[in-house]
Amino acid sequence: MECKYYHQQDNGQVECMLCPHHCRIANGKTGICRSRRNRDGVLVSEAYGRPCALAIDPIEKKPLYHFHPGTQCLSIACTGCNFRCLNCQNHDISQAAPSMTETYELSPSQVVELCLKHHCPGIAYTYTEPLTYIEYITDTARLAHDAGLWNILVTAGYVCRDPLNDLLPFLDAANVDLKAFSDDFYRNVCGGRLQPVLDTILAMRDAGVWIELTNLVIPSMNRRDGIQEDRTASATATGNDDMETIRLMCRWIADNGLADNPLHFSRFFPRFKMRNTPPTPVSTLQRAKQIAHEEGLRNVYLGNV
Repeated sequence: MECKYYHQQDNGQVECMLCPHHCRIANGKTGICRSRRNRDGVLVSEAYGRPCALAIDPIEKKPLYHFHPGTQCLSIACTGCNFRCLNCQNHDISQAAPSMTETYELSPSQVVELCLKHHCPGIAYTYTEPLTYIEYITDTARLAHDAGLWNILVTAGYVCRDPLNDLLPFLDAANVDLKAFSDDFYRNVCGGRLQPVLDTILAMRDAGVWIELTNLVIPSMNRRDGIQEDRTASATATGNDDMETIRLMCRWIADNGLADNPLHFSRFFPRFKMRNTPPTPVSTLQRAKQIAHEEGLRNVYLGNV
């Protein structure tokens, strides 16, 4: 399937315009997401119509707590992600190419038919980074709306505005993984930047999409039991549990009209390339929740506890 968002270059490369990475991709190669490949100057999505995971989930698992609670959704995922999070819990499919995993052949219309067959009121695009196969979910979401189904996006929100604008009219709800309120954390742990994620959240807000935010709280290596230790100039903190930074994040959420939208603080457990990092102390999450309430957020939840 030819991708919609790219520019051809004079040297045979293509520049992908889907996300802020703007990958310049040589012939035969893929971008960071591993699923968008340059084939003789044409950028194609190798994930289109090839989901690697299908399940029926409670909507609370997304997590969405204030969007039709008690209902179920058809969850669907293709391989690929435009982040390289060191703590990724689904790295076997998010950090893989479509050719590396078992996949199904499902057209957008077949996805909608499957959802209707199982009496699910909505479809959740989830588990990996659905924005890396945005053409597939936009085509599916359009048909889903025609059939009276909801569309739910579970995403890290790293996308350019034009592709996002094409999807927004068909999007009903989203859980955005706001990984930290620190550009350094995004660069060092995720391989991206913070501002484009904030821009995505605001664009969803302006489009009337129901938004819930998740912040996975990861202990810094120079912290113990939720208490900050003295830092030296050479200390490296790979976590995002600095309470002043969490306060700034909560203040930004409140200042941008999202004080009533749920914020989920989620507990970290060792995963992928961060297996030596200990689980988050529950006391750290409780302190984060207290700060969120102090900053005016009214619906704050703790996850993985």
